[in-house]
Amino acid sequence: MSDTTPASYPVDPVNRVKRRADRGFYDHETVHRLLDAGTLCHVAYVVDGQPYCTPTLFWREGTRVYWHGSNSSRMLRNLSDGEPACLTVTHLDSLVLARCAFNHSADYRSVMVFGRARPLADGAEKIRALTMMVDRFFPGRTAQLRPSTPQEIDATTVIWMDIERASAKIRAKGVVDDDEDYALPVYAERLPVRQVIGAPEPCPRRLPGVERPGNLAGYREGRLLEEAVGEAHRLAYAAPAADG
Repeated sequence: MSDTTPASYPVDPVNRVKRRADRGFYDHETVHRLLDAGTLCHVAYVVDGQPYCTPTLFWREGTRVYWHGSNSSRMLRNLSDGEPACLTVTHLDSLVLARCAFNHSADYRSVMVFGRARPLADGAEKIRALTMMVDRFFPGRTAQLRPSTPQEIDATTVIWMDIERASAKIRAKGVVDDDEDYALPVYAERLPVRQVIGAPEPCPRRLPGVERPGNLAGYREGRLLEEAVGEAHRLAYAAPAADG
């Protein structure tokens, strides 16, 4: 690979985009950008032949993804020995109303990553990962909090998965009808969809004099959530706390 060739994930029958291959992307930059702007993922796995799909918070470090949950979680109990898993994130950008039902669609950006999920066993690494679980969204937040107790840490499982394969799929075309249908007297439109941050609602039980810290300034009313989350990820991993 030359220095000018973007790094990409390998493509095989598992992750190759088969329908509308022109919408598929495998390069690290696209895949990672979509992951880092997401807040919630869905992790799919199979237990005794039964498929499950669990929503959870997640974060990315390089070509590795992490997620967490309670020790009693079915997902975490069964993703313990390098079990195959698929983690997905989707950003819905619009609903598309065309001139026929077949051409109704949505604009979206999605990503699927594949690998083998394993629990994080090392104690120090687990604490660091749990710090980044929070600081990935709110850089510097953990240092402002009451430290987690050993019991709280022990009750939490962290799962990691190296990304072995990945694919992104993006539709950004709006209304697309058959040529002959544009002559029909049928209304069509694109409905943009955005997740926008509302006005912060401080806890009514906060102590007098406790003000909103400056490191939450990126989460301001009217801003797109994905912009704030993506910026937070960049800031968090530019900080010394992310080293290791």
